[in-house]
Amino acid sequence: MQEPASVLFSFLNLLAHHDGIAKVRSKIPAGYPIRRYYLWFGYIGWASWLFSMIFHTRDFDVTEKLDYYAAGASVFYGMFYTPIRVFRLDQDRPAEKATILRLWTMLCVLLYIGHVSYLTFVHWNYTYNMAANVAAGILQNILWSIFSYKTYQKLSFLVKDAQQDIAGERLKA
Repeated sequence: MQEPASVLFSFLNLLAHHDGIAKVRSKIPAGYPIRRYYLWFGYIGWASWLFSMIFHTRDFDVTEKLDYYAAGASVFYGMFYTPIRVFRLDQDRPAEKATILRLWTMLCVLLYIGHVSYLTFVHWNYTYNMAANVAAGILQNILWSIFSYKTYQKLSFLVKDAQQDIAGERLKA
């Protein structure tokens, strides 16, 4: 074993994904439209940590590529999933959402295939791989930040009500 600490931490991350998958299965009803996306997010994360464990056990060309491709799949799937949740593309209405979801899925699949194909058949480039993953990660974090801010703004009245209750201002009236 070449990197025991990396193998251990990868294994712990794999267990966390396994636990998350089990929680999604047990707590989210099977009919909930976005459940399958949660599960696939877990499966892809689980696979990426499995390949990380294998790579850090023995560093061969094939294990390195599997590690990088799986890690990229995890990041790219996060980028795929984020707009589905943020814009609720999983819902059937309006009807255009189904078309947008199909187009978004095709675009993401083609981008990932293109990314892996470039690394495999054109040029194995660590800088390009890192830049592609960082760009996808930053983009999804921007989307989640905007989503969180807008959601907070919609619910801020609840926070204000709670603050007033805590301060006792309502009791004074």
